[in-house]
Amino acid sequence: MKKYLATFVVMGAFVAPAHAADSYTTDPEFSIPVFEVTHLGFTTQHGRFNKTSGKAMIDFATKKGSVDFTVYTESLDMGLGAWTKHLSDEGLFNVKKFPTMTFKSDKLIFEGDKVVAAEGQFTMIGVTKPLKVVVNDFQCGSNPENKKAMCAANVTATLKRSDFGLTKYIPAVSDEVKITVPVEAYRN
Repeated sequence: MKKYLATFVVMGAFVAPAHAADSYTTDPEFSIPVFEVTHLGFTTQHGRFNKTSGKAMIDFATKKGSVDFTVYTESLDMGLGAWTKHLSDEGLFNVKKFPTMTFKSDKLIFEGDKVVAAEGQFTMIGVTKPLKVVVNDFQCGSNPENKKAMCAANVTATLKRSDFGLTKYIPAVSDEVKITVPVEAYRN
């Protein structure tokens, strides 16, 4: 009887991790949000945030998980110093008063073994609203360079900045903002 119990305990040790959620930490070098807005109805302008951090939990067996992603607004980069400074000011991103934007989700949406979306709460300039992000090209594997286990995807969302109180210069600068975040995250 003890032999069977010991065998069961050893087998359980190998089976249990397959049903536990895996924890991931985003690689800030390869998880840089880019956004686009139209300017004066003529051109599409792009900006980015150069500093982020994030964590995710994914349980592939139960098809559940969570995401906690932070964007540091002082890392705003419009490619031109004067424009970056202007968008950082009060009335726009107001980076001194609101140094971060966050997306938090406890609802990952799966198709098969792939995450295809997440529903959560997005906070920008102190206002929190629901946001659904689309997850494209989700895949997990081993990084061919460092051999570490990772998952990666391209995450997109569209929002109206006016929903968050960021109304300055509408309609000269579009209300609709498209966001794209390539995300690479390593298993902890």
